This record gives sequence, C-alpha cells and structure tokens, in this order.
Amino acid sequence: MNTLTLGIVVIIYMFILAWLGYLGYKQTKNASDYLLGGRKVNPIIMALSYGATFISASAIVGFGGVAATFGMGIQWLCLLNMFMGVVIAFIIFGRNTRKLGEKHNARTFPQLLGLHYNSRAIQIFIAAIIFIGMPLYAAVVMKGGAVFIEQMFHIDLHFALLIFTLIVAAYVITGGIKGVLYTDALQAVIMFACMLFLLFWFYRVMDMGFIEANYKLTEIAPLVPERFKELGHQGWTAMPVTGSPQWYTLVTSLILGVGIGCLAQPQLVVRFMMVESTKQLNRGVLIGCVFLIVTVGAIYHVGALSNLFFLKTEGVVASEAIKDMDKIIPLFISRAMPEWFSAVFMLCILSASMSTLSAQFHTMGAAFGADVFTKLGRNKNTNSTMGVRIGVLCSILVSYIICYTLSAGIIARGTALFMGICAATFLPAYFCSLFWKKATKEGALASLWIGALASLFAMLFLHKAEASAVGLCKALFGRDVLIDTYPWFAIDPILFALPLSILAIIIVSLMTQKKVVNQ
Repeated sequence: MNTLTLGIVVIIYMFILAWLGYLGYKQTKNASDYLLGGRKVNPIIMALSYGATFISASAIVGFGGVAATFGMGIQWLCLLNMFMGVVIAFIIFGRNTRKLGEKHNARTFPQLLGLHYNSRAIQIFIAAIIFIGMPLYAAVVMKGGAVFIEQMFHIDLHFALLIFTLIVAAYVITGGIKGVLYTDALQAVIMFACMLFLLFWFYRVMDMGFIEANYKLTEIAPLVPERFKELGHQGWTAMPVTGSPQWYTLVTSLILGVGIGCLAQPQLVVRFMMVESTKQLNRGVLIGCVFLIVTVGAIYHVGALSNLFFLKTEGVVASEAIKDMDKIIPLFISRAMPEWFSAVFMLCILSASMSTLSAQFHTMGAAFGADVFTKLGRNKNTNSTMGVRIGVLCSILVSYIICYTLSAGIIARGTALFMGICAATFLPAYFCSLFWKKATKEGALASLWIGALASLFAMLFLHKAEASAVGLCKALFGRDVLIDTYPWFAIDPILFALPLSILAIIIVSLMTQKKVVNQ
C-alpha cells in the first residue's frame, strides 16, 4: 500500500479522533467532568477504556517482540494480566475504590489515598512520584507508536514522534477525561478487531492449524541462537532454564513486574471512580477479560509463531532477521500481512499508543494540577481545569524529551520497570486503604518512601540491567553492581522493594497504632 493511501487513512482516523475530542470538550463543564467524567460514565465505555489504556503499543510491539525472541513463556503474563488486572482489580479492588472515592469525593489517585489517610504529605508525595516517574513509561509508549510509524511511512523517527505527540496532546488537553474515554472506546474496538484478524491470517498464510503450528515451533528449538542459549533459552514453546538470567528477566521483571504492577497503576485505578454504582463495575469484568485474552494473547502467540514465518521466508528465526526486538512485529506485519492490513494495523498501533498515552498524560496532568498546583500555588479553585491542562502540557514535553534518550529494545523493559515501581511504592498503601483499618498515615508514608527509595536503590546499585546503563554504581564503587554474585544482580527490583514496602506499612502502623491507644 502506497504512502498516499496510508496518509488518507490516517487523516480520516485523526478527524474522527478530533470529533470525539470535541465531544468531550463540549461535555466538560468543571473539574469533576475533566477528571472523572462527572462519575456517570457508561460501564461499557469505562471497561473498553480500561482495556485500551492497559494495552499499549509496548504490549503489542515490545512484548510481541519479546515473544518472538524468547517464546511463549510470556503468555503467563497474559494470564496474570487477566486475573490480576481485570478479575481481582474490578471485583475486589474496584468496588472498594469506587466507594472510597465517593466517600472522600476524591478525583485523583493521590487524592484518594491522601484524603483516606488524612495526610497532605501523602497526596503530594504520590503526585510527585507520578509526575516524575510516569514520563518514563509514557516515553516508552511514545517510542512504540513512533517506531511503527517510521517503519510504515519510511520517515524519520523524530518527525514521526513529533506528529504523534502533537495529535495526542490536542485531544487530551482540550477534551479532558471524556475526550480520552470516547477515543479509548473507539481504539479498543480497532485493537480487538485487528488482533482477531492477525491471528486468523497467520494460520492462513502458514497453511497450518493451531496444533500443527505449535508442534512446528517446538521442533525448531535447536535453531535458538547461541547467545540466547547461554542465557537459558530452551525453545519458543518452553520456559527458560529455571534460575537462568533469561528466567529471572521473564519471571521477575516481565511477568511479576507487569502482572502485579497493573493493580497499582494510577491511570487505571481512577477508572473505578468514574461509574455510578458497584453493579456497573461488574458489567465490565467480562468485557475486560475477553478484550485482554484476544488482544494480548493473540500478539504474544503470533509473536512466538512469527519465527516459523521468518524461517520459511528468510531462512532464519525472527531475532536473526532483525536484531532489535522492538522492530520484529512491525517487520512481520509488513512482510506477512496483506497490504491493506498494514494500514489497519497501523491504526491498531496508533490506537494502542494513543489510548495509553492519553490516560498517562491526563493522570500526570491531574497529579500536577489537582494535587500539587492547588495545594502549593495561589489558585485554590478546585473546580478550575487550568492547572491540570498546564500539567498535561508539561508532562507531554518531559515525556517527549525522555523518548529521545531511549535505547533499542527498551519498550518491554521500560514498561515492566515503571509498573514494578508503582507496585512497590503504591500497592501496600493502596491495598491497606481498602482492606486494613489499622493502617495509619505514618505507616502509609513510610511504605511510600521505602518502596520508592528501595526501587531506586535496587535499580542504581543492584539490578545490572539498569545499574550498568546508568553507571552511578561504577563511578562510586568501581563496579557495575554492589553484589556481583549470581543471581542477585539478575533479580528485578520489585522483589527487593515490594516486601520492604509491605513490612514498612505493617510495622510502622502497628507502632503508631499503639501510641494512639496509649494516648
């Protein structure tokens, strides 16, 4: 398909997004509308928005590339995402979150915990973590979308990134959460349809059935590149060798980091506060489960099976056809799919990126405008949207700058990194606000600080993947990591930071609880 046709398809798509963003703008009258949609969002739209926000370009491009390189072990993440990210999140966390948000009239995640624990320090701390840390994740998602546009249009990556960012910025800044929700719902439908077709077309192109394709993939295990065998790779239908470097990356970083971290994603948590009743939340469970199984399950499955396609057409497996795993899925789409589908799939990637980015920018803007700006600035009008809009603009600029510094193959890793930080920092305090009445604000604050600092310390001094790249440990101590004995340098920061954060809120809460009783 030529560039002109692709351009026309994209322009039509952008006009539709602009119209939906305008609808959101017209229906936004105050800060409650801008931040939570007036707490009267249709449960189907909320569920579609939740799923679209959950599944970003990093899930399709980044994790699809991981599946192509390391195999179907990543499907455990699909299962964990469905169980933790939908079933547990909606049924167990969602109900209490909605009630707590309504009780305190909270409009953002920092407000939810800050008002529950009656602590302005907690609210500002969480907002600061979001505003400082989330741009990394946003930059990763931006790269996922820009890389695909670069591949499809054969244009400069920086130009693709600029255009992509400006489009998302336009409807988030103007339309607020309603603009985000409407565009998310459309994008979720596009993603769902594309993943279904992708799965169907792969089997048609390869002239194989489900069972035959998986058998064939098992049979080519001896073709695993030597550099991956040394890391524990045993084939694309087998888990890595237990305890190997690849096993630690797959299990501790990708599966646990993302699978658990999704429970404490601020941009997902606020979705539960947008509906009118608990009954409406229940309606979203089925939609969320089906959406995740089809979108994530399909791309992880096809990603691993793409090795059969590259072996048939190129004579080598996917990771040998192209070294950068972030570019495997775009290359596979351009080679294996019909020309017209390239344009449609590009919309799928744009949809995945935009839906997640819009939620991230809105969340970062809310953290700045609703949680920090109104507390520290002169503007005490909690019904004003100006501070949030300024925050959105600032977060977009920061994310855009960070995106330029990202290295190849960073998409999946960056996603796991951010979600791991969220889990270690936010999850214990968030969980206790819903289910443990003995938790105190001192305990919550201690948990937040320890979770954040432990994550940062582990990344800078213990986990080799980040520590060696940053170089601070080497500059201070003359080596890449403080503990260079295997497997300590391969264990993800979440396994250090999350237990410490949990212990902190329990111990400090019990200690401060006794003081209250004694007084």
